[in-house]
Amino acid sequence: MSETRRYVIHFSAAMTAYAVVLVASILLIRANQDAWWRYFVAVTPVVPIIFAVMAVVRRVRTLDELQQRIQLEALAFAFACTAVLTFTYGFLELVGLPHLDWLWVLPLMSVLWAVGLAIASWRYR
Repeated sequence: MSETRRYVIHFSAAMTAYAVVLVASILLIRANQDAWWRYFVAVTPVVPIIFAVMAVVRRVRTLDELQQRIQLEALAFAFACTAVLTFTYGFLELVGLPHLDWLWVLPLMSVLWAVGLAIASWRYR
């Protein structure tokens, strides 16, 4: 089996598990709002995300040096832009903009990683 195929299978399985665990945890928490264990249930979706992260790291390790450099530049771009955007919005919250949930940070970083990947890939073509 190719490394790409293995990555797609592992990442897809982790994200599918994440979706199932997320829905189940939300339903359990809503049905048991006063239960002592709701905090543990609330963080259960993190477990499949850890497996997704492991799949991404394994995939990057199998790439050649140029592709690893492209990924590094894309991640550096995503990290820096996420820092600037979240700090900026945090300051704007102090003057009245509505509070945004932390759950938006990972999607933001993922989109910026894709943008950074497009930019870095274009640079090295």
